[in-house]
Amino acid sequence: MKTKGAILWGIGQEWSIEEIEIGDPRANEVTVQLAASGLCHSDEHLVTGGTPVGSYPVLGGHEGAGVVTEVGPGVTGLAVGDHVVTAFIPACGQCPPCSNGHQNLCDLGASLLAGTSISDGSYRVQTGGKDVVPMCLLGTFAPYITVHEASVIKIDPNIPLEVAALVGCGVTTGWGSATKVADVRPGETVVIMGAGGVGMNAVQGAAAAGALRVVVIEPVVAKHQWAKDFGATHVFSSVEEATPVVNEMTWGRMAEKAIITVGDIQGEDIQAAVSMIGKGGRVVVTGMGNAANMDVKLNLFEFTLLQKDLQGAIFGGANPRAEIPALLALYQAGQLKLDGLVTQKYSLAEINQGYQDMRDGKNIRGMVVYTDADR
Repeated sequence: MKTKGAILWGIGQEWSIEEIEIGDPRANEVTVQLAASGLCHSDEHLVTGGTPVGSYPVLGGHEGAGVVTEVGPGVTGLAVGDHVVTAFIPACGQCPPCSNGHQNLCDLGASLLAGTSISDGSYRVQTGGKDVVPMCLLGTFAPYITVHEASVIKIDPNIPLEVAALVGCGVTTGWGSATKVADVRPGETVVIMGAGGVGMNAVQGAAAAGALRVVVIEPVVAKHQWAKDFGATHVFSSVEEATPVVNEMTWGRMAEKAIITVGDIQGEDIQAAVSMIGKGGRVVVTGMGNAANMDVKLNLFEFTLLQKDLQGAIFGGANPRAEIPALLALYQAGQLKLDGLVTQKYSLAEINQGYQDMRDGKNIRGMVVYTDADR
């Protein structure tokens, strides 16, 4: 099938809208017509070179939702017409991590950035005669994808697909970072560093878990009111501004939890977050940084003597096959805000403007919405 897609030809370049060829589904694969794709900061790391990939060109995008149009041999859990959300980490349900309740660590994720299909190790996308690496084995910056059934999750067809796309990455990652990995408890003070597409959902998760105070640190002042709308009780522009206030309102005990959800994490962000928590507190590292960055600022004396905890997080620690439908059920019940997360919609041709708006702090989440002009 010939269609259009946003292709990255190398580090530092802009996304280029190219004609691409999407292969037919093979064993255990499905083809999905997407309605929309979120513009996540993780794809920006491809542009900067912070996230290494097997080769270029790359078809970006990993946060989408759509309708199954074709199924390959061996597919049993999906049928033509099913509504699905993409999961940026596949979940086979059988490997040791999946079997132990950690679908977000599924062994199939080993080929996440290699570009070759789970089914047979070949490529499903080409452009100009070249094999294309689809981001996270998905490549949702195109109106059609052919992917393994382990990478899509069936959802209630009554949920708007543009809304459903958000739980393919940002919502689930942020919510789970607070509710599962940080394990926020009622009455706690929680600090969240960064109020973008992931951080805003960490705010929602912390508030839903019963946090007494949800303290957001976000340098973009335009996002401060948004953070309050999603559940923040206090918002500051910097750690330096927030620290004395958190110290005072907790009677010197500081926060129980801190979650780092900045778009491009730096080594100094670690100690900044650790300094915001008290004895026995936990810092959750959700934001992504450059894969080559090995330098971390951490006061080891404080870390040891106050028995603090530093925990990494991917996909919010979620078991996506259970939790993506659960989050969408919360949305249907009015207990999870999704509509307000999309602050601007774009056509596929406007994708570079969408990412510039993200860099400029104008969006919580930008969204590409597909039309017939893109197909």
